[in-house]
Amino acid sequence: MSEYKGKVVVVTGGAGHIGRAICDAFLARAAHVVACGRREPDHPIGTGERKAEFFQADLRDAEASQALVDFVLARHGRIDILVNNAGGSPPVASATASPRLTEKIVALNLLAPLVLSQQAYVALSAGDTPGSIINIASVSGARPSPGTTAYGAAKAGLLSSTRSLAMEWGPAVRVNAVIVGLVHNDAGMDHYGGEQGLERVANMLPMGRMAYPEDVANAVLMLCSDQAAYISGAALEVDGGGEVPVFLHLAKEALTTGSE
Repeated sequence: MSEYKGKVVVVTGGAGHIGRAICDAFLARAAHVVACGRREPDHPIGTGERKAEFFQADLRDAEASQALVDFVLARHGRIDILVNNAGGSPPVASATASPRLTEKIVALNLLAPLVLSQQAYVALSAGDTPGSIINIASVSGARPSPGTTAYGAAKAGLLSSTRSLAMEWGPAVRVNAVIVGLVHNDAGMDHYGGEQGLERVANMLPMGRMAYPEDVANAVLMLCSDQAAYISGAALEVDGGGEVPVFLHLAKEALTTGSE
């Protein structure tokens, strides 16, 4: 029997690439899943009889995120796991980014998950076992993020809030983060210069490939599991070993070219 059977899991950004994988992982283990997003998905989240409920909301609005919590409690009477997955940012030059855009990026990637966590705290801490919050962070919050400065700063703030909330809310609620590296997404193919560019970037990573959304989902499952009962305030890097410094690739290419 799955340890997640009957658990109530809330996944923000649940209709997105990574969000669907997280929802599917919990659904496959008999959890009740409520996904949230700004737009109703074109296709149901889940397969067969196991499908997620969907709540439409812009979580940058605190009243909307409170409505999400109220909806879940009205439907299920509890919240066991909250996965703050919603986020993202378009590439934007810092010198020309408008203050309004910067505010929106920080609101989505930092303020929204922090406020929602605060609003869900009472429900998460009410169970017989500690509730669990997973913040989906990014390598952009752990290293320079040129072209997405506000996004990187927000994700760095999310990592900081993960550690602070874990200390403040333990033992009633465990709070952890997943630092996600490059994830394979066909929708982002053009960003990497097509299939050839995607393959070139993947080959530069220690694991020889980008992450799949299921890799992130598996990390979330692990951090929410009984096996992680003493893990809180952690930031698990799911990046295949990290991004190798560019100068090493340039040196390797120079050696290869020189030997020909």
